[in-house]
Parts: sequence; structure tokens; C-alpha cells
Amino acid sequence: MKDIHTHILFGIDDGCSDLEESIKMIKTAQNQGITDMILTPHYIENSIYDYNNKKKKEIFDRLVEEVKKEKIEINLFLGNEVYITENCMELLKKQEITTLNNTKYILIEFPLGNMFYNTKEIIFQLVRAGYIPIIAHPERYRIFKRHPEHIKDYLGMGALLQGNYQSLYGKYGKEAKKTLIYYLKKGWITFLASDCHHEINFDTKKLRKKLKSLVKSDSMIEDLLQNNFDKIMHEEDFSITR
Repeated sequence: MKDIHTHILFGIDDGCSDLEESIKMIKTAQNQGITDMILTPHYIENSIYDYNNKKKKEIFDRLVEEVKKEKIEINLFLGNEVYITENCMELLKKQEITTLNNTKYILIEFPLGNMFYNTKEIIFQLVRAGYIPIIAHPERYRIFKRHPEHIKDYLGMGALLQGNYQSLYGKYGKEAKKTLIYYLKKGWITFLASDCHHEINFDTKKLRKKLKSLVKSDSMIEDLLQNNFDKIMHEEDFSITR
């Protein structure tokens, strides 16, 4: 498995608190067969989670150095989980936020409760500027749990969807589980990721078995867990059923 959404970069958000915890989680990931991870700390404008790219890179470089010392065979990349704001374009220009490994793909988080009135306009602005928004864990947002078909407005603009695989096991409640399964069966999910913070459970054999019971396609499972990650790295385009 290759993971596009993690909170392993230490001391920067509500994920790992220190270098030791980060290393422990990365070792666990390696032992479970994870080969690649994008570290995506929260960026929430005007909050304590607002480390700019320079600060993030300093912490990231320190972590990568320690991973090499520990001889952990895992590839790490830097990104952000950006809490949606009408200033996204300005934050990108000022290098406050970063895309996934400096590609055109950007991981965007919505409010869990009520949606902002101009959310669609913000997503459209990013797409028009050449970015491809990846909406993090859509199954967790109230509006999509109540009206899962409303996600089609964002898919139609060119956004992609990243589900949290632990939603399939009820971590975020029955509604989130039901919504993610619905999206998977529709073929609307492009990535499955951990969104891990302090605990990590990369039981890939169990996950593959679960997915096989839902989507019936080995190639789709490989896309969800590995191949689509590689497409990000090579900035390839996706052909997604809408």
C-alpha cells in the first residue's frame, strides 16, 4: 500500500507529538507493507496549525534523516491537508501551503458540519488555476452523509476523492461507513488512505479482503491502494467515472 494522507510529521498538528512517535509509526507502517507515504499535516488558516512551507520542510528533512539512520525502507514525501479557505490561491503563492510532493494535486479538507457557502467556487478556482483538488474523507462530512449524490457537483468540476479506509470498519460511525461503501461501488473513490494520527493499523491483507467483497475488481483495488498514488507522483491525469 501507498498512503497519500497521514499526520506523521511531528510537532506540527494534532498528529505525532515528537520525533520518537513519528519513527515508531513509520516502522509500524513498514512492517505492515507500506512502501510510500505522503506526510500531510493540517493547515488551518489563522490557527496554531499554520506552519509555512519553510518550517514544514525543516521538520521533514530532520525526519527523513532519522529514517535513514534507522534504516527504515520507506519513501516519504511532503504535502498538506488544507482546510478549505477562500485564500487557497494566495496561500499557494506565498508558499504557506504545499501540494502533494509539489505536484498539481492538493489535498483539501471540508468542514465536518455545515459547508461553507462558497465551497464550490473555491474548488473551481483551484481547478481553473491548474490544480486538481483531492477531497479528503468525503464520507465524514454531514452534507454527503445525508445526501451522498451531492458529491457529483465536485466530481463534475474535476475534483478527486480520498476515502479513509478505517471508515469501512466503523471508526467514524455507521453513516460514514455506508457513504464510503456507496462511493466505492459507484467508482467515485480514487484513493484509500489511513489519515493516521497517533495510532496506525495498516492491516493490508484484511483491507484487501474487505475491498474484494465490495468492488469485485482486483485492478480497482490496486488502483485505490497503489497505482493512483504513482499517478500523483508522475502528475498523470485520471479517467474517473462520474
